[in-house]
This record gives sequence, C-alpha cells and structure tokens, in this order.
Amino acid sequence: MEIIKKQSGAAFTIKKGQLLKVIDPQGEQVSDMVLFNAGDKREKISSGKTLDFEENILITKGDFLWSNRSNKMMEILEDTNGRNDFLLAPCSPETFKIMYKNDKYHPSCFENLYTNLAKFDIEPDDIPTAFNIFMNVQFDLNGKISVDPPLSKAGDYVLMEAKMDLIVGLTACSAEDSNGGSFKPIHYEILN
Repeated sequence: MEIIKKQSGAAFTIKKGQLLKVIDPQGEQVSDMVLFNAGDKREKISSGKTLDFEENILITKGDFLWSNRSNKMMEILEDTNGRNDFLLAPCSPETFKIMYKNDKYHPSCFENLYTNLAKFDIEPDDIPTAFNIFMNVQFDLNGKISVDPPLSKAGDYVLMEAKMDLIVGLTACSAEDSNGGSFKPIHYEILN
C-alpha cells in the first residue's frame, strides 16, 4: 500500500494488464489522475474522447478511460463510490487566485502532478484534464455546475486495469471545495 499525503502527489509506471487500486482511506477525499502512454508520452488521457466514446459524463465501473489517439488506456473494473468527475481541470495556482480570491501560495493538483511527473520528462503544458476520482460535480438543467463534498466513505476505492504500459500521475486533491473543506491522504496499490 502506497500513501499520498494530503495535498501532495505521486507518479509511477504500471504495465499493461496490471491493476491500479485508488483508495479513499478516510472518506470525502478527491484524487486527480492523469495517464500517459509509457512508450510515447504525447499520447495521454483525454476527457473529450472518454466522454465521446462512453457516451456519458459520469464515468464509472464498466467504462474505459480513452487517450487523445482514441485508444483504451484503463478499464474501470470496480467503483464502490460510483461518482467521479471528468469535466474539471486540476486545481492550479490560478484556481485559488480566481475562484478562491486567494493570492497566497496554495498547494495544487496541477503543481503536484507536474512536479512528480518531471522525472518522466513530462512538463506542465503536457498535463491534461484529470480524471477526478471521487469528485462530486453536480449540474443543473441549465448546465450550471457546482462542486459538492465527495460522497465517498472511508475505504471506498476504484479498481482499474491498464490497457497499455502507462505513466500515472495521482494526487490527494488540494482544493477545499472539492474535499468538503478538509484534506486527507489517498492510498493506492499496484496489483499483478
């Protein structure tokens, strides 16, 4: 079991056929995940392709996460929470300046992703829209979105199978609104 401390991130590789289990150990904590093809980092997870091909904005068990080249990157095998987001970008310094009216330094998923992925020569401009595991984005009939506290309970998890060799970036999200006002760790396991 690997632990991502609150408001931090990790980056690692997994092989095709391996399983990745992302766990919310305490409940109500979001984890942003990005994926890159380990053999060609220009191929990466795509929100648009995933929403197109799955014909749904609520991605969960039985769905695939698709690349910008229309290839399957991951299959979601289990999802005990069932609520994830693939609409919103990783929180960034600008998120806290524009949306939170906070000009002081604040940890962000964007920073945690690119600093951890740097060892794979992935640069800030390479970071795509993340698959936001456990994030509870709601929308009304007019399309207005809101971010509500996660519905995940302690021990909820998402289990995914890699469909190609991957570089994975994973965070314990740093945005107050995404996590019900508090910050907690995220756990993950790589299973053969």
